[in-house]
Amino acid sequence: MPLVAGVDSSTQSCKVVIRDAETGALVREGSARHPEGTEVHPDAWWEALQSAIAAAGGLDGVASIAVAGQQHGMVCLDADGAVVRPALLWNDTRSAPAAAALIAEAGAASVSADAAGGARWWADTTGTVPVASLTATKLRWLAENEPENAARTAAVCLPHDWLSWRLAGFGPGSGAEGLAALRTDRSDASGTGYWSPRTGEYLPEVLERTLGHVPVLPQVLAPLAAEFKTPGGALIAPGAGDNAGAGLGVAAGVGDVVVSVGTSGTVFAVSETPTSDAFGLVAGFADATGHYLPLACTLNASRVLDKTAAILGVTLPELSGLALSAPAGAEGLTLVPYFEGERTPNLPDATGSLHGLTLHNFTPANLARAAVEGIVCSLADGLKALTDLGVAAERIVLVGGGARSAALQQSAAGIFGLPVVVPEPGEYVADGAARQAAGVLLGAFPDWQTAATTTVTAEHTPEVLERYRSVAAAASTT
Repeated sequence: MPLVAGVDSSTQSCKVVIRDAETGALVREGSARHPEGTEVHPDAWWEALQSAIAAAGGLDGVASIAVAGQQHGMVCLDADGAVVRPALLWNDTRSAPAAAALIAEAGAASVSADAAGGARWWADTTGTVPVASLTATKLRWLAENEPENAARTAAVCLPHDWLSWRLAGFGPGSGAEGLAALRTDRSDASGTGYWSPRTGEYLPEVLERTLGHVPVLPQVLAPLAAEFKTPGGALIAPGAGDNAGAGLGVAAGVGDVVVSVGTSGTVFAVSETPTSDAFGLVAGFADATGHYLPLACTLNASRVLDKTAAILGVTLPELSGLALSAPAGAEGLTLVPYFEGERTPNLPDATGSLHGLTLHNFTPANLARAAVEGIVCSLADGLKALTDLGVAAERIVLVGGGARSAALQQSAAGIFGLPVVVPEPGEYVADGAARQAAGVLLGAFPDWQTAATTTVTAEHTPEVLERYRSVAAAASTT
């Protein structure tokens, strides 16, 4: 019985699942926490990975391993292979001015000589209009604010690339030979802003305009390629960005829209062709199978529920119960959940706001309902951005920690107006990585038996979304 391991190195923690390569049966698992913050030294991820592997009973008997990780994080290495500075994570918005400058500069060089022309260039060339989360904008910030660190940067990689590299035995002291061994996959490369999903090639001109020079970059592997092994002999699969890993984990197909409610919120679907959105709402990523993964992302999701529960002095299950005790629409109370700025729409300096307060509707139940509906309405804007590009949406597959909330499930079914399929709670990013590891071992992605699912339906409530959009549009202009 060959075993495979899948790793999810997310913003908040590291999860490891070990499964039977042929059946997908879970054998053992483990996890460990990551430090909080938007700037983290990669060594913390490595330590958490070792702890999670130990909690999962080690890698004895594991024939292949794959790492899926949070996208976009900027990991800079010097010529010796040492980390230059703590990594800036996807949710670090300090590079927002750099993103705006990159769009403007491309616009100045365009035929139309305006910002719209710049956005079109980025969308057509990289699949994504720059926002603060992208690695390219963080490199521009580094060059402008820490020029000595930028000059020391000999190689740039992403969190999952770096962990796979460490698993292969490389690290500080590896030198040029070690840097040349960096590997990644197309899904994570497509989130950097300096790799083209259409051509499958890096864009040195973007690196010159951001970091100021072209560093060593990870070689992009084919979906089921493997070149290195762990010291224990396990094949190291290409890995993936976390969203592509989740797509593998739920076996998403055409017509399925995956909505993930975790630290961030994501809405994505599998497409046979690349997408291009000059409005910047949809990122034209690649997936981990050779297809494409148009995706809209929000910065504010499950932590809004955490904070609301804390304010009300209840647990998350109690918060869900409170929300379900209030009517759809929370009697006119609307929460715009831009607590940490926002990516979709691109409002990095925005804040959250509560609207429609009256002495009648300002109750714990309505506040709980407004928090849940605010998250779902924000994600519904992401779904609209996808369907506006022609992406098919026949049902919603709802995953992530926030998906365990019955109130969120019901609100999603009502606000989206589509059937909502909720798989049993699981580590779908780690499971997707394990499925990729099995594919590397077996020569094809296995057709594992998926977990039991629940289909949630509810009365369509378009008025909730309409009111939210009206309030959010007004709030974004103030």
